[in-house]
Amino acid sequence: MSCCTPDGNCSTGTATAPAAEGITTRYNVSGMTCGHCKATLTKEIGALGGVQAVDVDLEAGQVAVTTTDEPDDALLAKVVDDAGYELTGRAA
Repeated sequence: MSCCTPDGNCSTGTATAPAAEGITTRYNVSGMTCGHCKATLTKEIGALGGVQAVDVDLEAGQVAVTTTDEPDDALLAKVVDDAGYELTGRAA
């Protein structure tokens, strides 16, 4: 007996609220080189209101930010810059 349904959803037997659909936006960020960079940006960006998730990809030099509404690029750039990195724009 599998805990997964035919559509690929898995159940652990506990009721959970469905995750709200967020908007994921990828940004190019320069200056990230290590795990400390990843942890710092995850913490700083994650502290912003409306941010649901942060995924830092050091190799690609990108940060994916999932927000409840359209993200505030200027605010994100300020937070990234204040942390010592440079947000150079949205990734293509």
